Amino acid sequence: MLAALFWCIRPAWADTPEIEVAQMRLERTEEGLFLSASVRFDLPQLVADAAAKGIPLYFVAEAEVLRDRWYWYDQRVVSVARYMRLAYQPLTRRWRLQVAPTPIANSGLGVSLGQSFEDLDEALGAIQRISRWRIADAAAIDNEARHSVDFRFRLDVSQLPRPFQLGVTGRTDWNLAASRNQRLQPEPAK
Repeated sequence: MLAALFWCIRPAWADTPEIEVAQMRLERTEEGLFLSASVRFDLPQLVADAAAKGIPLYFVAEAEVLRDRWYWYDQRVVSVARYMRLAYQPLTRRWRLQVAPTPIANSGLGVSLGQSFEDLDEALGAIQRISRWRIADAAAIDNEARHSVDFRFRLDVSQLPRPFQLGVTGRTDWNLAASRNQRLQPEPAK
């Protein structure tokens, strides 16, 4: 009886899906600053069911390089984003993933990289791993200043079809977001 009462009054955050940036690595080369990350999450059943019925899911990975300033807010040096669209193709029974540097519109995919996958787990694995993403040119990073990188990953519900946008308001199943900040190590003196 008491257990049933606690189950009924459990807090809203108890249903929030667990998502985390499990690994994040920054690499400075002569070509620029590269970010590699691993995001760990399980797609909530409600979201997976919607995707299996043909509703495309939109994910966004964002990175900002910030320069430390003692007298004001940190200065944004670079801000980049990577947009991913995952859709189930019922005729071929395959999952299609498009990756682009700009938001993916329904009218056309523009310049994007497309991949097909046999099942949802394979497609999510590709979304969860970001490898050597060039986020800044080498010239944009001042070797004399201290920098940090803010990385954010989220499910973008604003790109869902309009009826779904209205239906997901207040639903914690659709709140997939994680972030991480990491200090950029200074380049060794030559």
